[in-house]
Amino acid sequence: MHQTNFIVREPLLDPKQRVIGYELSWQHHDGKLATDQELEDLVGFVAEHVNHPEHGWLLRDKILFLDAVPAMLSTDALHALPPERTVLTLNIRRLTDPDVRAAVQAVRAGGVGVSIRGADLKLLGRNLSPYASYVEVQFAGNDVASQARTYAAAKNAAMRMVGRPVASWADFDACAALGLDAFVGKLHLTPRPGNPVKGMNPTQSVILQLMQMVQNNEDVPKLENVLKRDPALTYKLLSYINSAGFGAARQVQSLRQAIALMGYAPLYRWLVLLLATASSSGYSPVLMETAVVRGRLAELLGQKALPGESENLFVAGMFSLLDRLLGLPMLEVLESVQLPEEVVRALVAREGKYGPYLALAEACELNSRLVASLAESLDISPLEVNKAHLSALAWAQNLAA
Repeated sequence: MHQTNFIVREPLLDPKQRVIGYELSWQHHDGKLATDQELEDLVGFVAEHVNHPEHGWLLRDKILFLDAVPAMLSTDALHALPPERTVLTLNIRRLTDPDVRAAVQAVRAGGVGVSIRGADLKLLGRNLSPYASYVEVQFAGNDVASQARTYAAAKNAAMRMVGRPVASWADFDACAALGLDAFVGKLHLTPRPGNPVKGMNPTQSVILQLMQMVQNNEDVPKLENVLKRDPALTYKLLSYINSAGFGAARQVQSLRQAIALMGYAPLYRWLVLLLATASSSGYSPVLMETAVVRGRLAELLGQKALPGESENLFVAGMFSLLDRLLGLPMLEVLESVQLPEEVVRALVAREGKYGPYLALAEACELNSRLVASLAESLDISPLEVNKAHLSALAWAQNLAA
């Protein structure tokens, strides 16, 4: 399938700020809206790349929301997606057609979710429930009382409500208080306020020191001595080495053995991930997951042109959100950790050889109009970008598990 469109994603959060799923849509390379046929193709492409013949649904517990057109309700590709993890979003106007209403009821009977956009909830709270499992509500922060009444009516109709756009954490809190179930907005790029802890905690200081030592190829006993200062870190490393995912042949009990078994490059990557998760300031699960996906996506996008440099691309992607995760300005973060000059250029100005790959990974999550031009400048086809994007999403879920 020749592709000219790019997949862009927005995370859906639940009231506890966890990522419950992603809204995927096509972005046309020239800014036009996707055609019906292209939207149909999106379902097929997603099914092919995140529903593995042997390993099943690669996105684990995540739900995918896909923009839909009536033709998609009967496309064969829909059967290749797990119904309980699939939600099709239709505009309310489509339901004026009786054939579409019948098709919607058929896919719902098969377990696929349907989300309705553009509904006037005051009129349709009850009448929509045979067709919709979700209804999108436009959250406006002004008349909260009347919205509360409207939402209560929709709640009675057993529909889940998705608020969009939820542009700030204050709006998020208001929506959560009003009983909304999920939220779409740019919150994944905004640290959660209200946590005054700024900067590094003791664990992060130890992790940074270890990262520095790994980069300098210090010997294993020295690394072991630093690790021993943080029992929780020691426990995490041994748990990771002994997990099924790592696949060590026998139980590893000594730190020295664990470090030797892991090797320096994988140890460095593990420390980078740990540095972000050990944050106690702006920590929000969505920020963390976005950092992991971004790191992996930057790495995959640069694989062809920059072989052997995947570690640096991954670090550039992960660290691009570290300022928000730590509640520190980026320049302050960079003072506390020594990174290769090219990684620093990417982080500070999206320049150098890694900068454009990081910028492209970001553009895919911002629904930015720059996706096509950045991909073109790097000579990466839409198909390659889209495959890398879905692969990075699946990788992040696997890691979380």
